[in-house]
Amino acid sequence: MNQFPLTVRRSIELLGLCLLIGLFTIASEVIMPLLMAFFVSLVLLPMYRFFRRIKIPEIIAIVLSILAASLVILGILTFFSFQVARLVQDFPELEKNINQHWKTLSSWINRNLNMSADQQIQMLQEQGNKLLSNAGSYLSGAAVSLTGVFIFVGLVPIYVFLILFYKNLLLRFVFLWFKKEDHPQVESALRGTEVIIKSYLIGLMIQVTYMTVLLGGLLMILGIKHALLIAIIFAVLNLIPYVGALIGNIIGVLLTLTSSNELSPVFTVLISIAVVQFLDNNILMPRIVGSKVKINALVSIIGVIVGGSIAGISGMFLSLPLIAIFKIIFDHTTEFRHWGFLLGDERPGLSPMTNPAVRLRNKHVRKAEEPGTESKENGG
Repeated sequence: MNQFPLTVRRSIELLGLCLLIGLFTIASEVIMPLLMAFFVSLVLLPMYRFFRRIKIPEIIAIVLSILAASLVILGILTFFSFQVARLVQDFPELEKNINQHWKTLSSWINRNLNMSADQQIQMLQEQGNKLLSNAGSYLSGAAVSLTGVFIFVGLVPIYVFLILFYKNLLLRFVFLWFKKEDHPQVESALRGTEVIIKSYLIGLMIQVTYMTVLLGGLLMILGIKHALLIAIIFAVLNLIPYVGALIGNIIGVLLTLTSSNELSPVFTVLISIAVVQFLDNNILMPRIVGSKVKINALVSIIGVIVGGSIAGISGMFLSLPLIAIFKIIFDHTTEFRHWGFLLGDERPGLSPMTNPAVRLRNKHVRKAEEPGTESKENGG
C-alpha cells in the first residue's frame, strides 16, 4: 500500500474502519459467539496443553478442558442462585421496606413539588397502563433476547471445541496469508496476542474472585444484609469497563434500600464499594492486568460504548480484549503503527506543537524528555 499517495492510504484506512464497524453491526449475532469462543479457547490453552503433555488424546483433552470450564461456571451460577433464593425468602420484609421508602419519597415530592399523593398514584397508574399496552412488544423482545442467549450459550462450547481442534489449520491459514519474509512478525503478533489476552482474561477472573471476597466480607462485617449478593453483582458488572461499576453501585443501593428501612446502610455500601474500588484500581488490578493491556481510558470508554451499541453486554465485555488484539497487530506493522500509538496509553511528555522531534514516527516520545521541559510542555 506504500505505492499509494498518503491521502489515499489514510482514506483506505478510514474506509476499512467504517467497513469493520459495519460488519460487526450487521453480523454481531454471528461474530460475538465466535469472538467469545476464541477468547475462551486462549484461556483453556494451558489446560489443554497440560492434558496433551500427559499423553491424553487430543479430542478427550479438549472435552476435559471444556468440562472443567463448564463446572467452574456452573459453580458460580449455583452460588449466585442460592444468594437470590435468600433474597426471595425475605420478600415480605422487602415489601414492607419498599412501602416505607415510598411513603418517605411521596412526602418529599408532596412538600417540594406540590404533587399530592392522589396525583402521584394517578401518574403511576398512567405509566402502568402505558407499560401494559406495550407488554406484547416487551414480551416478544424478551423472548427474542432469551432465544439469543440460549443460542449464544449453546454455540460457544461448540466453537471452542472446533477452534481448539482446528487450531493448527487456522494458524497455517494465517501464515499463508502473508509473505514468507513477514512470518517472524506474524509469529510475534500471534504469540503476543495469546499472552496478553490470556493474561487479561485470567486477570479478570482473579479480579471477580478477590472483589467478591473483599466487598462481600467487608459488607458482612458491617452488618449489611445480602452482602454476598451485592458483592457478586458488583464484581461481575465491574468487568464492563467504567459503565459496569456505575450500574453495580445503583443495584447495590437498590438492594440495600429494599433490605433496610433506614438510609445509613446505603452510605455504608457506597463507601465500602468506593474503598474496594480504590484498592482494585490503584493496587491490585494494575499488578494483575494493568501491566498487560496498555489501552488508554479515552479509547476504552469509546470502545465500550460502541461495543454496547453493536452487541449489547457481550460487546461491552469483549471490547477491550478486541482493542488489545488490534493494538498488537498495529504495533507489529509499519504502515499502521500510528493507530497502535492512538490506542495505547503512552502519553507524550512533550507537546508535538513545540517539539518537532515528537512528531517523528519512530521517535520514542519519552526519550525526548529532558529536565526542565515541563514548563515548555505546559506552555505548548
